[in-house]
Amino acid sequence: MIGAFAGLSPVVQALLATAFTWGMTAAGAALVFGTKNVPRKLLDAMLGFAAGVMIAASFWSLLAPAIELSEAGALPSWVPPVIGFLAGGVFLRLLDRVLPHLHPGLKMSEAEGIHTSWRRSVLLVSAITLHNIPEGLAIGVAFGAVGAGITQGVPGATLGAAIALAIGIGLQNFPEGTAVSMPLRREGMSRGRSFFYGQLSAVVEPFAAVVGALA
Repeated sequence: MIGAFAGLSPVVQALLATAFTWGMTAAGAALVFGTKNVPRKLLDAMLGFAAGVMIAASFWSLLAPAIELSEAGALPSWVPPVIGFLAGGVFLRLLDRVLPHLHPGLKMSEAEGIHTSWRRSVLLVSAITLHNIPEGLAIGVAFGAVGAGITQGVPGATLGAAIALAIGIGLQNFPEGTAVSMPLRREGMSRGRSFFYGQLSAVVEPFAAVVGALA
């Protein structure tokens, strides 16, 4: 797999990687064709697994290499990663405050973000889409940094690590697709439309990955 990726440009690598993560979201959403309901405890366990995967991937494929890279700078090695980490948190918080969205299992009256007349289905998709943007950016930056030679000599920031990051994000995208499509199906939406909205939540990842790779 690594050999096949090595000869491609970072932008194409990021596109292919996020096509996989998008496909995993679609695979999770496709469960709606086999059943109308996934037990709540099972879905909670799947989302918990997704959270664990993302924490591990965020540290080993992003934060740890950032700390190693900053050791050669004039500032203490922890300063640049902390600035980037906090900036990312602020960015996502601002998106959370602005983008209208509704978390699965909540009532329409509990929708967050700017008040809108969007339907429940669109608001549910927005809730998952919200954090898929930085996920796509993270994949793009990982491949772009390796392609530009910025991470040369850093053990934790290789092409293999970038691929591992994409696989980790893909694994945690599977239950996210399910978390969108299943509630919509239970509310009476057709299987086809429930699947469509479920996979739609990850459509932003390839676009964000291109931006990250170019940056």
